This record gives sequence, structure tokens and C-alpha cells, in this order.
Amino acid sequence: MKHLILKTTVLSIALLAGSTSAQAAGGKWQQNNQTNTSSTSSTTTTTSQLTTFESTSLKFMREEEKLARDVYLTLYNRWGVPIFQNIANSEQTHTDKVAELLVKYNIEDPVKSDAIGDYTDPAFTELYHALVDSGSQSYEAALMVGAQIEELDIADLQEQLNIIKKTDITNVYSNLLKGSRNHLRSFYSLILQGGFDYTPVHISQEEFDAIVNSDMETGNTNTTDTQTGGRGRGGRR
Repeated sequence: MKHLILKTTVLSIALLAGSTSAQAAGGKWQQNNQTNTSSTSSTTTTTSQLTTFESTSLKFMREEEKLARDVYLTLYNRWGVPIFQNIANSEQTHTDKVAELLVKYNIEDPVKSDAIGDYTDPAFTELYHALVDSGSQSYEAALMVGAQIEELDIADLQEQLNIIKKTDITNVYSNLLKGSRNHLRSFYSLILQGGFDYTPVHISQEEFDAIVNSDMETGNTNTTDTQTGGRGRGGRR
């Protein structure tokens, strides 16, 4: 798994290497000196209302959420464990919500095809195959991949929420963040049930413990019943 962690970091950095407004380090977005522009009308749908960082962020999250969906669907086909299909359905909702913002601000959608493993940026394609290859090795590895994806989502979303101030974007991202915390709780629950050990990679141990030791969050999180469906409930190794 150490190789996978390193690969995730390198690919996350490569993904944003061409952007002058955002940098990824360790899978996280780092704050820059760019000043956010303010909105003059809630109904205007032009990219001039957004900073370059905000536009880049939306395109990044659109493909990152699709990546999560694609990996989970593939691992569901490999292992037949319902959690992967359930959370994939939630990730579909997440990527759709980001797509709505792209339409609103007249930003070109980087998702040109809904096919699994198909991305505009080749870094996502490489990362998809790395995650699937790792998660296909064993049921334990599949759960670890799921937890790492949710950790990475949490780290990315939190970094971007520290910078982005537009209410419609922060509302969507906050909702996605809730969903990712719930997904992490679900994966970790099955990790414990399987008798496996897990050490967080993209967030601190303190933050990880606070999340997994707290209750599922309710509200508009766009999640399905992700807790159901470990190996004891119809899954297979």
C-alpha cells in the first residue's frame, strides 16, 4: 500500500502542475495568494465570476468524484460487496452536483464520456488503474483503497473550502465533505469487522479518529445506506 500512497501523491501533484493558481501536495490543495472575486449576480452564468482557482477546482472535483465512482463500481464487480455499489451511487450524485455548477458558470466539462476509467486528464486514468490494481489484490486491500479515496476527498475538499468563498460552491463542497466522512466511517467499520488494521494517510490520526468515532451525519449528504453490505451480508471474498 505504500507504493499506492506514493503514486496517489505524485499523480495528484501532476494533475495540477499546469495550473498557476493551484498546487497539489500530498493529494491536498495548497492555498495561494490569488484573491477571490466577488459575485455581482446570483443568476449570471459566466466564468468571469469565478477565480481561476475556483474554475480549476470545479473541473478537478468533477473528475475526482467520477474517479471514486469508477473505482468503486469496478471493485464491486471484483468482490461483490454491496458497500462499493452503494457508495458508487452516492459518488454519482456528487459528480452530478459538480457538473451542475460547471453548467451554471459555463465551464467546459472535463468529463467527455461516462465510461468507467475514461478521463480527460491522463493522470486520472493512471490513478484509476493503480487504485483498481491495488484493490483487486484482496478484500482487505479493496477496503483500504476505499478508505484512502475518502480520506483524499476529505483532504482536498477541506483545503479548497479554506480558499473558495462562493456560497453555491461551498454549499456543494460541504455536502460532498459530509458524504465523504460518512463513507470513511462505513469503510472503517468493515475494516474493523474484518480484523484489519488501518492507518490514515491523507488526514491526521487525530482527525481520522474524530470522524470514525462519531455518528453518521444526517442531512443533505446524498448518500445511500452505505453501512449495509459487508461480507457477512452477501459479500464474498
